[in-house]
Amino acid sequence: QVQLVESGGGLVQAGGSLRLSCTSSDRSISSYAMGWFRQAPGKEREFVAAIRRSGGSTSYADSVKGRFTISKDNAKNTVYLQMNSLKPEDTAVYYCAASNVPLIFTTPSRYDYWGQGTQVTVSS
Repeated sequence: QVQLVESGGGLVQAGGSLRLSCTSSDRSISSYAMGWFRQAPGKEREFVAAIRRSGGSTSYADSVKGRFTISKDNAKNTVYLQMNSLKPEDTAVYYCAASNVPLIFTTPSRYDYWGQGTQVTVSS
């Protein structure tokens, strides 16, 4: 069983930046395609960003394109989500997820392992 741990969430003003990290203590992040999702109160979990296992291709939700960047550092066994120009509507619990299939997926059901989530709150 893979255990994913997110960190880096917090409270930030609109226009600010945060960098989320996701690491695995059990197996190498390089073994998986990775994704970031978020869930706001009363809403369904939604896709944010994903990266192929090779790290050679990424995908973003339209709502974050141009503001967020997903990356993998296999040497540090960590996946990052750099979030810039944050907006109040970005407020949510952010989850990282790992897929045994090395491709990009935008639906939660295609991911095999999940972290516990980290809260991001953007104030106006």
